[in-house]
Amino acid sequence: MSLTDVTERIASPRPVVRDQAVLIVHGRDRTGIVSAVTTTLAGHGANIVSLDQYSDDPTGGEFFQRTVFQLDNSAAALPALEHDIAGRVGELGLSYRMSDLSVPKRVAIFASKSDNCLLDLLWRQRRGQLPMTVSMVISNHPDTADLTRSFGVPFFHVPSSGPDKSAAEAEHLKLLRGNVDLVVLARYMQILSSDFIEQVGAPVINIHHSFLPAFIGAGPYAKAKQRGVKLVGATAHYVTEDLDEGPIIEQDVVRVSHADSVQELARRGADVERAVLSRAVRWHVEDRVIRTGNHTIVFA
Repeated sequence: MSLTDVTERIASPRPVVRDQAVLIVHGRDRTGIVSAVTTTLAGHGANIVSLDQYSDDPTGGEFFQRTVFQLDNSAAALPALEHDIAGRVGELGLSYRMSDLSVPKRVAIFASKSDNCLLDLLWRQRRGQLPMTVSMVISNHPDTADLTRSFGVPFFHVPSSGPDKSAAEAEHLKLLRGNVDLVVLARYMQILSSDFIEQVGAPVINIHHSFLPAFIGAGPYAKAKQRGVKLVGATAHYVTEDLDEGPIIEQDVVRVSHADSVQELARRGADVERAVLSRAVRWHVEDRVIRTGNHTIVFA
């Protein structure tokens, strides 16, 4: 059985949102954008369910809009609507993307030995809290294989060690190409090369701890304890060639005190990591995030 056959058999338990789609519009702000979009939607019989918009400067700044709409028999009707939307927003110098909300995005999760973020994503997807299909889990260690397969998700062990990771990344690309819409690094303790990021053909989201100040390298919670930190937190961001400097999707912190042990700091940090990563993934798969330069607009 091929990987495609396996992933097609993995059903998303989230109730299907039938005949609904989302339209993202982005470009230079000008008069008439909202009218052009809504008039085109109405002309095809689409009923707007929600509309969020933001302009960073109404006199020629950047404009962002997310519209969810209902359209009867959307699978058949969307191509004609998209054709007209493309023409209309093109006249206004805007870019757009349209997604059918009845089709869950295909997600690959990368993990290492730690299972807290991986397990949380698998559990939330099973409970219907994340509108996505987990196509596969890829790990450089076999530790989470049984856990992953208990959720009915294919697991692939691809060892990756030493400075040259080209063979491992070549195997990753074989598994991913054409099979996923998003890659999530759920505490994957390997650095991705710029070649991999360029070739993967899908956005990549990463999660990492974040402190004030930051502690780099091994044993960050022990270092944080030694410095007497008062906050621990996490950051979820898109992966770029610049390590941990991609556009930020979500962040959060919790207060801690001098009385907390290193183990308690790590436990509370893991709690924040799970929450932040799950929110970032949900917002992405629901098309709530617009990337612009090295930052994001999030219609949460």
